[in-house]
Amino acid sequence: MDNHIKELLRDHTLRLTQGRADVIDVFLNHEVAVSHADIEVAVDGKYDRVTIYRTLKSFLDKGLIHKILDDKGGIRYALCADACSEGSHQHNHIHFKCNKCEQTTCLEHVEIPMVKLPRGFTGEESNFLITGICDKCKQR
Repeated sequence: MDNHIKELLRDHTLRLTQGRADVIDVFLNHEVAVSHADIEVAVDGKYDRVTIYRTLKSFLDKGLIHKILDDKGGIRYALCADACSEGSHQHNHIHFKCNKCEQTTCLEHVEIPMVKLPRGFTGEESNFLITGICDKCKQR
């Protein structure tokens, strides 16, 4: 088992299991955000839907991954940057979904603009999705 995977699990106080290692491996081998279904395909049926769901929930809770809502109501997941921890996700970046290849990418260096909420409202999380054509599809 890859040492980087072991470190990620240890750093997020997650017990090392083969299932967790296999799911992390999916994230490490994709440059874009992945869906639950993408993970099911990538692990080639080794784990059932519930096991994958519970694994993703644990990863979310511990700050290892974050979820991205797409324009069709679906959820994708991506590894968190170093600033995240249990109970504290620090994602102030934009997500981009390509209308051609339908891949969702975290644009880590493009920050979500500050939004001034009305009095009495307290924001806890922001999701900012831009749709368009990605660089790879534009070059094709």
